[in-house]
Amino acid sequence: MQLGRVIGHATATIKHPSMNGWRMAVVQILNAARQPEADPVIAADKFGSGIGDIVVLNSDGKAAREMIGDNKSPVRWFVIGISNE
Repeated sequence: MQLGRVIGHATATIKHPSMNGWRMAVVQILNAARQPEADPVIAADKFGSGIGDIVVLNSDGKAAREMIGDNKSPVRWFVIGISNE
């Protein structure tokens, strides 16, 4: 699990069919001091996080595919919660 801050949302005109209907958040990974670390990631988000929200991410590919409901989905990162800080 990893903390991150939502910095935007992604839109794609062409995407893997398993992603139809899923909201994609652009999330900046944060370190323990809540400072930006590494490159932002795209995460599937079923909770409707907004820009500026701190979210809890998971990068378990198998769990992501189970959440999406497609064993061939390319999703790796997904939001598992929104922090109220």
